[in-house]
Amino acid sequence: MLLEGKQVLVVDDEPNLRRVLSAQLSRDGYDVHTAEDGAQALAVLAEHHIDLVITDLKMPGVDGMELLRSALKLDAELPVVMITAHGTVDNAVEALKLGAFDYITKPFDQGEVRTIVRKALKTRDLAAREASPPSVHLAGEARYGIIGSSASITELHSVLNRVVDTPSTVLITGEGGTGKELVARALHENSSRRQRPFIRVNCAAIPKELMESELFGYEGGAISGAAASKPGRFELAAGGTLFLDEIASVPVELQVKLLRALQEGEFERVGGVDTHRVDVRLVAATNTDLKRVIAEGSFREDLYYRLNVVPIRLPPLRERAEDIPALIQHFLERFNARLRKQVQGVAPDAQVLLTEYAWPGNIRELENVMERAVLFCDGERLEREDLPLEIRESDPAQASGRGPLEDELVGDDGLKEKVRAAMSRLEKKLIVKALDQTRGNVTHAARLLKISRKGLQLKMKELGLRDERQEC
Repeated sequence: MLLEGKQVLVVDDEPNLRRVLSAQLSRDGYDVHTAEDGAQALAVLAEHHIDLVITDLKMPGVDGMELLRSALKLDAELPVVMITAHGTVDNAVEALKLGAFDYITKPFDQGEVRTIVRKALKTRDLAAREASPPSVHLAGEARYGIIGSSASITELHSVLNRVVDTPSTVLITGEGGTGKELVARALHENSSRRQRPFIRVNCAAIPKELMESELFGYEGGAISGAAASKPGRFELAAGGTLFLDEIASVPVELQVKLLRALQEGEFERVGGVDTHRVDVRLVAATNTDLKRVIAEGSFREDLYYRLNVVPIRLPPLRERAEDIPALIQHFLERFNARLRKQVQGVAPDAQVLLTEYAWPGNIRELENVMERAVLFCDGERLEREDLPLEIRESDPAQASGRGPLEDELVGDDGLKEKVRAAMSRLEKKLIVKALDQTRGNVTHAARLLKISRKGLQLKMKELGLRDERQEC
């Protein structure tokens, strides 16, 4: 992870503390902004792209807790580290439950600050690359905030309906950007635990030597430079949900303790002898093939089976292409509002390209593409030219130097005919894909496409597919 260019905001009403902390962060290679209270900090957040906020908890006017709430409304992935005195540690723990990344106590150790800052920035970097969009929700369209009506999304809703309010452990698998954190949050927010904390830990962002103290906490003096005791994420999530993202990154030597915490609901802090008991619903996620990791000896099979009580596989976007038009419309409306644009729709050839593209980055990539396209669009609809080069070049027609609709444009057909031709090609592609997935079974393909068997047969005849395929 590169430090250069990372923007850190230090907020404290004590000039000396601001000066000392800013000097250390600057020496470590960060670009540092400062503010003397929460109101000034919010002004800085509005003007700059801040990667990390370090703020005092107790300040006049807008205090650290209020700043935390406001900052997370502006950017839900922004890591906020609280500075607290020994007497206000309980308040700092409450801040963690509200979404703060971590806290440090006064007088703080430079090594501890350096470790927490690196961990926070690595977590933010991983969130930007891998995490699911914080919201893909249309009001009233889907109970769990998941857009789509494909067979895989319908099945996902069915599973969530069954397990959302149970204590069972859930293992979510899927590529980066498919919605793993979104589903974890849906499990929490639609359960009876919704009033208790939702604690997220990206295991890939935590150094292996600190993983145990991060999850289970530590007693004073057990960790170098830490004089006071500190609760771990299991304790912070008591009564609520603990989401362990990238679970495959947990060191194998720590997996026995994690297994005990899941099975028995109890553990000891690092350096401690007292047993702590907690009621936590665990949701784990990974984009790694855990069975392969088990075979390699770096993941315990018994832990895998304990995690995999309720398996949920999130399909990549390329496997649910029929949901792409709805997602496009959602992002179009979102970015029109955010960017103060009035893009009314998407040109047919651009729609075909967006639907046929493989989307290796899944929904996160689609979101980024739509934001960029809306930002640079000068007309009332997104055109082919508004899309990134990699999407335009993914078109097979590129080999001839022609766009997907240029053959139609040569003739005398009007707009309706051109749109009809483009959508027929798209329909044919989706039907062929459904038939491939069901090995040519028309009944199963019709169910996948959510149309009647007779309707699919007629559509296949219309598109010339009954002559190309042997019907099952």
